[in-house]
Amino acid sequence: MIRQRTLKSIVKATGVGLHGGRKVTLVLRPAAPDTGIVFHRVDLDPPLELPADPYAVCDTRMCSGLEKGGEKVGTVEHLMSALAGLGIDNLHVDVDAPEIPILDGSSGPFVFLLQSAGIEEQTALKKFMRVKKPVEYREGDKWVRLEPHDGFRLTFSIVFNHPAIESTSTSVTVDFAEQSYVRDVARARTFGFMQDVESMRAVGLALGGSLDNAIVMDEYRVLNADGLRYADEFVKHKVLDAIGDLYLCGHPLLAAYSAHKAGHALNNQILRVLLEDSEAWEIVTFEQESSTPAAVAHQFAPVLSGV
Repeated sequence: MIRQRTLKSIVKATGVGLHGGRKVTLVLRPAAPDTGIVFHRVDLDPPLELPADPYAVCDTRMCSGLEKGGEKVGTVEHLMSALAGLGIDNLHVDVDAPEIPILDGSSGPFVFLLQSAGIEEQTALKKFMRVKKPVEYREGDKWVRLEPHDGFRLTFSIVFNHPAIESTSTSVTVDFAEQSYVRDVARARTFGFMQDVESMRAVGLALGGSLDNAIVMDEYRVLNADGLRYADEFVKHKVLDAIGDLYLCGHPLLAAYSAHKAGHALNNQILRVLLEDSEAWEIVTFEQESSTPAAVAHQFAPVLSGV
């Protein structure tokens, strides 16, 4: 039986917003079954609720944000990725600024926060979104695809004309039937280029970016003294982002995701293509062990045996 999950207790963190550069306080609170992931802008009067929803996604230039009534919560993808990776279905996310703090630029600190609070299995069955037929979205030479699969597998390839990136693996497959989100994906950091910083800051982006929360490169090399965390950290971060972007559909996917040169915008578009074809997906639960695909049982092993 695969059950829904929330946190056992409240946990809090502070950090800086990647794009706004402001100090941000983040509070994660347990939520009842079937609540989903709900963001709350507690700095507004009255506080504003922004549930995870692919149709509320805005401003996908450098992150995934949610918008409602002209107010936003930006840079949600790294937290959403951690929630997906640990199987958290229900959570209240309180934030006192227009974006989630960037912390170290990966999902690792969010994983630590969630595990520190403790993960609690709830009585309700976990609801999966199963892809029933292939769907695809293309923009020029960029594309993203979802296909039927009894588990969750992601394949991603990137193209950057930069020696530091070209010297690493630029394609990767992560299959959660065999691999661990915490070990194999969570610590991959966002990355950027020094030559882009001035133009980004001119339009109000990356104001809080630094070597502490991103892999930064000049024209030839990685500037971070500690180097890379994974040999394929650049493309692994794209996988991390995709996991978070896709979880905005509100349920873990049973699908094979593949993408080339995609980003937040294409990840959002493929969710919309999927949802707008009622024959392409269905909601399923697994009450009996005999009916649970082995890949799903591995990915969502009971909390007591570790996640």
